[in-house]
Amino acid sequence: MTEPVLRLRSDGLDWRIVDDEAVILDAERSAYNATNASGTVLWRRLHDGATRSELVDALSTCFAIDRLLAEADVDAFLSDLRNRGLLIES
Repeated sequence: MTEPVLRLRSDGLDWRIVDDEAVILDAERSAYNATNASGTVLWRRLHDGATRSELVDALSTCFAIDRLLAEADVDAFLSDLRNRGLLIES
């Protein structure tokens, strides 16, 4: 079974990278958010579209962390994005 491709919602969302932090404005919800360095790695990949496995690989490689820890971090990040209405799955 093929994993879904995950992407950031494109409408009403503006963001910039500032000092390894993604600064995000969700105009639809009038909300401001920011990520830490690991969130920024995931955010950039989600902008172009990525599977969960690709996100786990990126985090594990970039920060030289155990795959199980990377999986937990990715799952928590994706859950947060879903709850904020920022993620699209296809």
